[in-house]
Amino acid sequence: MNESTSNPQRVIVMGVSGCGKTSVGERLAEALEGRFIDGDTYHSASSVAKMSRGEPLNDDDRAGWLTRLSELVREGRDNRETVVIGCSALKREYRDLLRGGDDALCFVHLAGTREVLLERLKARQDHFFKGEAMLDSQLATLESPGKDEAVTVNIDASLDDVVALSVQGVSQRTRHAS
Repeated sequence: MNESTSNPQRVIVMGVSGCGKTSVGERLAEALEGRFIDGDTYHSASSVAKMSRGEPLNDDDRAGWLTRLSELVREGRDNRETVVIGCSALKREYRDLLRGGDDALCFVHLAGTREVLLERLKARQDHFFKGEAMLDSQLATLESPGKDEAVTVNIDASLDDVVALSVQGVSQRTRHAS
C-alpha cells in the first residue's frame, strides 16, 4: 500500500491560465493514485462566455465556482479519497474558501514568467481563455502563496520534472502535517 492509499490527500494545483494546471494535475493525480478534477468544468455558462469574449472574471463571478470546488474538496475528505483539482486560486481569500472543504488541503503553485505563460496560451487550441489582457489581469490579481501556504514549482522545466517536483512537495507536506 503506498502513502496515498493509506493517507488520502486533497490537492489544489493552482496558478494563472497557461501554467499547466491540467497537465500537471492529471499526472499528479495518477502518481498519487487519486482522481483529477478540472475546475474549469465547474465555471458557470456566463463565466465561460465572459472569458470567451476576453473579459476577466471578478470576485462575484468566481464566488459560486469556488464554493462548488470547496464542496468537492469536502466530499473527497469525507470519502477518504485522494483528489487533485486544477483551480487558479489566485487570491489568499479564494484559497481560504477552498480550505473550508479540508483544512489539510495542500496547494501546488505552478509559477512562471509572463513570457513563458503567454507562449503557452498562444499555443493552445479550443480553450475559452483568450488574450493577453486576461493573462495580465490574472497576473495582477495573483497573490503568490508563501512557503507556509503552498509548494511552489517553477514551470520553466520539462513536464516530467514539474510533476516530479510537485509529487515530492506534496509528499513532504503530507509527512510534516501528519
